[in-house]
Amino acid sequence: MSSTARTLTIVLFLVLVLVTLAITIWANRQTRNATDFYAGGRSFSGFQNGMAIGGDYMSAASFLGIAGIIALSGYDGFLYSIGFLVAWLVALLLVAELLRNSGRYTMADVLAYRMRQTPVRTAASVSTIVVSIFYLLAQMVGAGSLVALLLGIKEGQTFLGLTPTTAKILTIVLIGILMIAYVVIGGMKGTTYVQIVKAFMLMLGAILMALLVAIAFRFNLSSLLGDAAAKSGKGAEFLEPGLKYGKDIAGNSGATLVSKLDLLSLGAALVLGTAGLPHVLIRFYAVPNAKAARRSVLWAIGIIGVFYLLTLALGFGAAALVGGKAIAAQDPGGNTAAPQLAQVLGARYLGGSTGGAVLLAVIAAVAFATILAVVAGLTLASSSSVAHDLYANVLRRGQTSEREEVNVARYAAFGVGAVAIVLAVFARSLNVAFLVAVAFAIAASANLPAILFSLFWKKFNTRGAVWGIYGGLISAVLVVLLSPICWGGSNSNLPAVKLTATQAADCGVPTSSTEVNNATALFSCTTPAPIPFSNPGLISIPIGFLAAYIGARTSRERDPERYAELEVRSLTGAGSV
Repeated sequence: MSSTARTLTIVLFLVLVLVTLAITIWANRQTRNATDFYAGGRSFSGFQNGMAIGGDYMSAASFLGIAGIIALSGYDGFLYSIGFLVAWLVALLLVAELLRNSGRYTMADVLAYRMRQTPVRTAASVSTIVVSIFYLLAQMVGAGSLVALLLGIKEGQTFLGLTPTTAKILTIVLIGILMIAYVVIGGMKGTTYVQIVKAFMLMLGAILMALLVAIAFRFNLSSLLGDAAAKSGKGAEFLEPGLKYGKDIAGNSGATLVSKLDLLSLGAALVLGTAGLPHVLIRFYAVPNAKAARRSVLWAIGIIGVFYLLTLALGFGAAALVGGKAIAAQDPGGNTAAPQLAQVLGARYLGGSTGGAVLLAVIAAVAFATILAVVAGLTLASSSSVAHDLYANVLRRGQTSEREEVNVARYAAFGVGAVAIVLAVFARSLNVAFLVAVAFAIAASANLPAILFSLFWKKFNTRGAVWGIYGGLISAVLVVLLSPICWGGSNSNLPAVKLTATQAADCGVPTSSTEVNNATALFSCTTPAPIPFSNPGLISIPIGFLAAYIGARTSRERDPERYAELEVRSLTGAGSV
């Protein structure tokens, strides 16, 4: 990265921070009670909330990760875009309107409506915090890596006296401080407006880059795909299914079956996990009624759908104009494909190297805005659950004032932020895909079964909710710990080891190299993971539903009158706040 691009990136980032902080301070003056802090006064229109949902949902993993995985894996990478988009149909049809009618501030409001408050709210709060923390870690670790890459700091080099490790740690701390400030000062109103600004910036950046890619290939999709396949190094396979997922492995039917089931597991986590993400669910409370909730989801589907279609142009454009080899050389995971594409497009159409530096800086600033908006939403979801569920309804049993509850939420934001900063500093070298996989798996395995059974099953009860949440949560984490993500394999987080020539040969490593990375660690070669799936959803999601069902069936607790009230309220909105 040139010194011009570095300077522009830093300047744009500082401007972005100042603008968003100004919005947050303004929002603080409009925050007067708990409803304002938790739900933005329920004053946002369907369009505004739809934009905010888009800003909350389109994370750094979406912008950087999906463009990168398409650039490196072609057709199979685009499955992520399809999965994230289809997930909103589940949220629209099964969750959005009913949740808005039934709850008040948090997911636990719905779960505890006809059950015992203490165990259900405690379980829901634990699940919310765990999902949010893992998602927070993914964003903050990604931010640290992004800064080091964008500033061009490599091992053995420094920038303004910063080593790569120091730059990552300082970035994580800065992002953490900002996310705490957004929540503590602005609450839901401040966070929502930051997310709206971010969604607007992200859409403009993606549209501009997609338009320049279209111009580069004279609006000929066939030419774009042909060049992408040619420069990917994979040939025609780049445009066909099976390059990354669902592979047909010759002579090994067992491995072929595992690969195809792993694809189903990924799809299940993406499609079902979204409807259980706590920072997405609380957005439905920011609108005045169920009609606005439905409309906000429709706007979100439109915005998110356009964005994920644009990732097709970004990913294949990066493969065609940057090349798979150059992308992988900069970042093996492809997370810098979009910034690298921006630099190439800027140099070609906006005035040489200076134009490339400008567009690269703009896209980098958009990436930072993406991270800031998402971490603010996650922190708000966690702090709201701590204050409203654990403190107000479990510890104080409803005997607390709104002012006291909001103050606790602000203190909780400091606590959640501090924990996230510390964990992210220690986790800065972990695979980000591991962290995101856990977050989606827990959301789909723990939260969604409890929500759906609470809304649609008359015989569901406290034991079913508690067993379902804890069963889904524990099984998702255990499956990930026993899968190739942590145990070994291509996505292993195990440290590198030195191999002898014989060990290297046994593991399929060239004998000329005795020091190998995580992907070929000796442990991975000699001790296969107990669970072969990289994505735990196929195992943990059924366990979550089954645990909830068995828990409910083994308890005699029933409250048909309370369920009838919930049913009328969820379907009609009668009595909702």
